[in-house]
Amino acid sequence: MPTYTQNTVELTVGQAVVKYLAAQYTSRDDVQRRLFAGAFGIMGHGNVAGVAQGLAQFPDALPYHQVRNEQSMVHAAVAFAKESKGLSTFACSSSIGPGSTNMVTGAATATVNRLPVLLLPSDIYVTRRQGPVLQQLEHPLAGDVSVNDAFRPVSRYFDRISRAEQLLTALPEAMRVLTTPGETGAVTLSLPQDLQSFAHEFPVSFFEERVWDVDRAPAAERAIHEAVELIGAARRPLVVAGGGLRYSEAEQALHDFVHRLGIPVVETFAGRGSALVEDDLALGGLGATGNVAAGRIAAEADLVICIGTRLNDFITGSHTAFRNPDVKFINVNVSRYDALKNGGVPVVGDARVVLEHLGEVVAECGRTSEAYRQEVAEVRRAWLAEREAVFAPSGVPVPPQAEVVGAMLRHARRGDLVIAAAGGAPGDLQRGWDATEGRDCHLEWGTSCMGYEIPAGIGARFARPEGRISVFIGDGTFMMLPSEIVTAVQEGIDLTIVLSENHGFQCIRDLQLATTGYDFGNEFRVREGEALTGEYLGLDLGKVAEGLGAKVHRAADAGELERLLDETRDAAGVTLLLIETDRRRTLPDADVWNEVVPPEVASVGTGEALHREYREVRDERQMFYY
Repeated sequence: MPTYTQNTVELTVGQAVVKYLAAQYTSRDDVQRRLFAGAFGIMGHGNVAGVAQGLAQFPDALPYHQVRNEQSMVHAAVAFAKESKGLSTFACSSSIGPGSTNMVTGAATATVNRLPVLLLPSDIYVTRRQGPVLQQLEHPLAGDVSVNDAFRPVSRYFDRISRAEQLLTALPEAMRVLTTPGETGAVTLSLPQDLQSFAHEFPVSFFEERVWDVDRAPAAERAIHEAVELIGAARRPLVVAGGGLRYSEAEQALHDFVHRLGIPVVETFAGRGSALVEDDLALGGLGATGNVAAGRIAAEADLVICIGTRLNDFITGSHTAFRNPDVKFINVNVSRYDALKNGGVPVVGDARVVLEHLGEVVAECGRTSEAYRQEVAEVRRAWLAEREAVFAPSGVPVPPQAEVVGAMLRHARRGDLVIAAAGGAPGDLQRGWDATEGRDCHLEWGTSCMGYEIPAGIGARFARPEGRISVFIGDGTFMMLPSEIVTAVQEGIDLTIVLSENHGFQCIRDLQLATTGYDFGNEFRVREGEALTGEYLGLDLGKVAEGLGAKVHRAADAGELERLLDETRDAAGVTLLLIETDRRRTLPDADVWNEVVPPEVASVGTGEALHREYREVRDERQMFYY
């Protein structure tokens, strides 16, 4: 029989992983880029002699960036992937045990948001001769269970590598998922700590450059035909632009499509910035934290064209935002799972390709009526006037947070980016930020993950070297992961942090008051007996940031904040602007419900009465099924 030979190279598993990742590229629209811009990592038991040694041995292959917290590095990778339209990401390496489990929250954030991130958590010894080893979880009924099994439900692909040769199939499978928009999210390859240092003869060809085409898939003609029929019959159509539209870079196609037909556009959290220009068709953020104009037009829409959105409950108002009893849905999405939601016509395909195709075949549908477009314009103008009144500086010493948003918006220029994720900040930006004309907005609302913001600023800066990046953050979430200020300083990153200090988790306090009639455990107050009801804690978060390397400026009011924004625009390094705010005065409500159940039985507050009111609203909502 013939003998087949191939050239091989002896590498440890850690070295092989680094060498392979460095050779992976993506291509879309004939533009090629590295799939992995680099690697984040904290080195410890498990990876210090494995993946870390591989990064040290091949320093030019995969740039390494040090971080302070494993959750942070996944958040930074998620933000980088988002700003890279899902075409490039980072690998994240951690030690065994808590180093690995610290990444689970970030993994959930990546998967929920449909953004690619590669996680390389270290695992217990594959040989098991040393056990139980430090940080090992011993399960009495399964010898192969480790803490890394926690990654399974939050990963789109999971594999535990127990033999070196398994990399030959596991790594390409991981790349397939990372580069498939309809399937992507967190990809986890669990790497036992001893295996990372074991050597194997790998085929040289395995490390040749590989380009993964991110295809723009067209939709089926039948689906296009059904969509055109619905568009032609609609009298009050509405487009909901989601994150998938932005990842597809379909903003211009959306602009051309809606202006050809005269259809207004509202945006999800991830879709903010989809409307390129500020005109009468751009209504801004939709949903429970959206604006009143978007909510009013959505309520009576008879056709909702959803593009690249998974339709979470804040956007749909827990199925109350679209109140027309005859409303129909068209769902354009790369994922059939998302395209089937709300019983809509599933148009499975790339957003830009689908919109361009629809634009070519809907000419016979004609434009929406002049009366409808005028109604949209009038509702929008009324909202903008109301917004500007709230955004204007009042001169009060403790301004509402809305005035902070107004100051940031007046200061923003084309190419600037504002980031928010948890608390009241993303809601205020969803409701009031003007994300047209290049004043971009990055909102993480898939998991609304506290602590995401500062790491996200780092990841976004890696993807966007130009323009001002401003992290808008409350004091509650600031205290989750302020340590990444050190990473930004270490990397020489220019980053502005606008810290709204309102003495606690005030947006949740608002929710608590609305659902129970009292507040409990959400403000930063001194304990008095059994309750946290004393004076506000005398915290100085500015000193914390200063100690971590930031330059700190304090604003007495919104007018001074705007002046500081101008003065520090070109400042190098990390700049933190601290302003005390009053969360109790906010932007006008969107009149879109969101289901949070008040207590059915309660001995304190007004929860029982609120529960009866809740049931009345709940029973009136319209449900949509496949």
